[in-house]
Amino acid sequence: MKYFVNENSIVREIWGKADTVLFIFAGSAAEFALNKAVDWLYFTGKLPKDPLGRLFSTVAYAKKIIFSDFEKAINSIDQITAIHQNIEKSRGETIPDWAYRDVLFMLIDYSIRSFELLERKLETHEKEEVFDVFYRVGKQMNLKDLPENYENWQISRQIHLENDLILSNYSHDLFIQYKKHLGLFRFQIMLEVQKILVPKTVSRLLNFHSTLTAFSLLNLYKLSRKLKLDALSKQLLLPKKYKIQIENLNQF
Repeated sequence: MKYFVNENSIVREIWGKADTVLFIFAGSAAEFALNKAVDWLYFTGKLPKDPLGRLFSTVAYAKKIIFSDFEKAINSIDQITAIHQNIEKSRGETIPDWAYRDVLFMLIDYSIRSFELLERKLETHEKEEVFDVFYRVGKQMNLKDLPENYENWQISRQIHLENDLILSNYSHDLFIQYKKHLGLFRFQIMLEVQKILVPKTVSRLLNFHSTLTAFSLLNLYKLSRKLKLDALSKQLLLPKKYKIQIENLNQF
């Protein structure tokens, strides 16, 4: 059977573990809040109304692409394209190409960053493999001006970070929504994860300061995995009503 992502791909290993996926979206949640096109996420009202539900919806699409056969993966990508086209039609505007690329670049970057924080350093060819998967997603979505290799992506990523992020009222409101839906304790944990995960540009705009707390929590979490207590840890990270979704994040 032909797959969009090879069965032995590092991408499947990254996206097949719940904790890595949660870290990917912790980082993305911080950067999303700063993106100059974040108003598009407010247009439907779904993100501020239920940011955690939006997270799991996005994860579901990502997993369909990464773990399904080739045809189903292509159908999932086309569904994503159609959803965004309907939003554009409703608003009477077009989502800028750079905004699409931003999201794609985040998935590449935080896939790598999250795995390296929780597991090990990736080899260059593994990073290139992560890039290639999401590059092909972007090509299927007909995105323009995509870098054609990992090396060029690194340059493009930095340019996007410098040009496409700004601290705005949307930024402040999104973090209020995160706090509201997570609760104070979980919200503080999310902030600590973000502090050690996001690029310097994001950290500077959000006025993050590295703390020993962040690294202590990370080491404690890694220890919980060794002691087979990570299932409990994951339940502490998100509200109980998402228990089933959290369990479904694990592919291996």
